Amino acid sequence: MGGGNGQKAKTARERNMEKQKAAKGSQLEANKKAMNIQCKVCMQTFICTTSEVKCREHAEAKHPKADVYSCFPHLKK
Repeated sequence: MGGGNGQKAKTARERNMEKQKAAKGSQLEANKKAMNIQCKVCMQTFICTTSEVKCREHAEAKHPKADVYSCFPHLKK
């Protein structure tokens, strides 16, 4: 016999605690790997989801004398 409501609640709490421990984690390593766009002038890296607009903004703000395509050659089509 046994296994009253108190025992069931305790085991459910323990199960939920284990699930929460496994779910937590840092995103930092994944973000470092995703930094694959690089400015060729200053070597600053950007995350792979960076838009063309942000690349152009960087080039105009940081390297006004350089061409956008010299900073980011992948933008040439």
